[in-house]
Amino acid sequence: MLTLRQKKRSIKIAIIIFVFVARVIRSPPKIGMGLKRGLSGVNRIRGGGGSRSAALVILVFLCVFAPLVFFVGRGVYIDSSNDYANASVKQSLDWRERLAMQSLRSLFSKEASVLDVITASTAHLGPFSLDSSLKKNNSSPSWRELEVDTQENQTASSSIVNAKRDTTSKGGSHQKVETPEMLYRRQLREKRRERRANELVQQHNDDTILKLENASIERSKSVDSAVLGKYSIWRRENENDNSDSNIRLMRDQVIMARVYSGLAKLKNKTDLLQELQARIKDSQRVLGESTTDADLPRSAHDKLRDMGQVLAKAKMQLYDCKLVTGKLRAMLQTADEQVRSLKKQSTFLAQLAAKTIPNAIHCLSMRLTIDYYLLSPVKRKFSRTENLENPNLYHYALFSDNVLAASVVVNSAIMNAKDPSKHVFHLVTDKLNFGAMNMWFLLNPPGKATIHVENVDEFKWLNSSYCPVLRQLESAAMKEFYFKADHPTSGSSNLKYRNPKYLSMLNHLRFYLPEVYPKLNKILFLDDDIIVQKDLTPLWEVNLNGKVNGAVETCGESFHRFDKYLNFSNPHIARNFNPNACGWAYGMNMFDLKEWKKRDITGIYHKWQNMNENRTLWKLGTLPPGLITFYGLTHPLNKAWHVLGLGYNPSIAKKDIENAAVVHYNGNMKPWLELAMSKYRPYWTKYIQFDHPYLRRCNLHE
Repeated sequence: MLTLRQKKRSIKIAIIIFVFVARVIRSPPKIGMGLKRGLSGVNRIRGGGGSRSAALVILVFLCVFAPLVFFVGRGVYIDSSNDYANASVKQSLDWRERLAMQSLRSLFSKEASVLDVITASTAHLGPFSLDSSLKKNNSSPSWRELEVDTQENQTASSSIVNAKRDTTSKGGSHQKVETPEMLYRRQLREKRRERRANELVQQHNDDTILKLENASIERSKSVDSAVLGKYSIWRRENENDNSDSNIRLMRDQVIMARVYSGLAKLKNKTDLLQELQARIKDSQRVLGESTTDADLPRSAHDKLRDMGQVLAKAKMQLYDCKLVTGKLRAMLQTADEQVRSLKKQSTFLAQLAAKTIPNAIHCLSMRLTIDYYLLSPVKRKFSRTENLENPNLYHYALFSDNVLAASVVVNSAIMNAKDPSKHVFHLVTDKLNFGAMNMWFLLNPPGKATIHVENVDEFKWLNSSYCPVLRQLESAAMKEFYFKADHPTSGSSNLKYRNPKYLSMLNHLRFYLPEVYPKLNKILFLDDDIIVQKDLTPLWEVNLNGKVNGAVETCGESFHRFDKYLNFSNPHIARNFNPNACGWAYGMNMFDLKEWKKRDITGIYHKWQNMNENRTLWKLGTLPPGLITFYGLTHPLNKAWHVLGLGYNPSIAKKDIENAAVVHYNGNMKPWLELAMSKYRPYWTKYIQFDHPYLRRCNLHE
């Protein structure tokens, strides 16, 4: 038995001999010259003057290389004639022999590819490969050039070798021969693919899918539409295949029936059109207001069957993929337009409901006004008026035209105050509600606390020559903005900025606190949609650190910052303010009136209000100019003092509400409206005495 090393050496020698013979065959003149020299040597031997060793060399040359030339020529003949008669014999040869034969056949077609083929065929032989031997200096110059060429074209030569490794099969077709190395590599690739597939499967296991599904279910709860909810794929009831399946099937049938009705009309299928329309009416009559299968009548199954038969008939006669797709797309676009229109109408109605006064509160105001003006002037005065300008007491500013809301603010503050006698409430209202506000607190005095009601229309200093916003509210452009046709289907700007409260100076009076109360040092400003749940006297002890405004900040990670309220595309805004600056809330604000006067806060407000005459810096409202006016002058208070969002956010924690000193119903869902959130309303109604005679007469109840 030959060792592996001996086998490799034999193969190497044989390949070198093959190459040599090939070069001899490619050089016939040299063969002739060699034969001639050999014959002349024989003649010299016969003449007695030659050497026996020379004759022996010639004899060995002829005996050894003649058979090789014969077999090489036979191989060339077989390759050139494409004779596959001996395919079964060739398949039994070892794969190394087949590669050698293929390499030899390529020698006669192109000499430049000889070295590439042999090198690639013997690359696995390691130190005994032809490539390593050719790198030595004993190779001919022409082969050295080939060596350089193969190094530069390694990729191309490897592709040639792979192409030449095809052999013939029994059926006469070529198939690729897999070497043990190739088979091993392929098995490794398959194992890697299988391992990667298993890793991907493990990454998307049941637990991960369940988490994703639960997250999608939570997101679907925020969709404010029962119809959309029914067709949400993440709804829990759709986990059961039989959950309200008849309802969904009937709705889908009606949709397809409408599609085929349009196609039947288009193709003049009158009978089929009438039949489809009749079935649509029957299905709609059965569906009615049903939302579950249990609500359907017994005839629903018959209607399902009849509709299915008609749809099958229509599909046979009318189905066309392009037409059906186009019809469904048109129906979808129509539905989208209807949804947008309904949303706009809903927004308009919600704004209308939020900004109007309920009949019961209007009744209360009218009755109180009538009774107030029936009183004699002596009985219209409040007691303890000496406290109104005492800077050592706790003063509150409340500007409102809602009698019931103002009464809740005052009652809640007094009920939770440790010493009500030190609290002074300054109420300002308009002339329409001035009598009602006075009458209510005359009938229901706030205990030992002091109260005073004023009419904003009696402030003579508050005129259009002094107040820019008053001048703007009286302008023709502002009136057109508010009073031109505002149908809900029109494409006007956001309706929330058309709130009538922006026309009232009660909303802008907060920027004139030193003018309204010139002898006070500090004052706590309160909105009329808040309730007080704790004693607020510690607020007067808070050190504002030289700031003018003490307020609770409302910004989060990406909301309620300056860029939400101000137009930073305007160079005046972009140059003077930081878009990421934190916003704060009106509703409960401690103002240092001494510092206010030093910094001329009202003058700053006037400057920016004049620049915003065309509403290019911010929309209407008081919070944007407040953010600008008190920019860098606001001291953040602890958030427990003021909890906001009870007028729009249904997810405020109960613990946060109960621990708050002041609860704010900012938003459209005010507690005195029917659209108020029921779970928040009790915090407000507990400060109302519903058995009061005036409330009973106006049908005010919980």
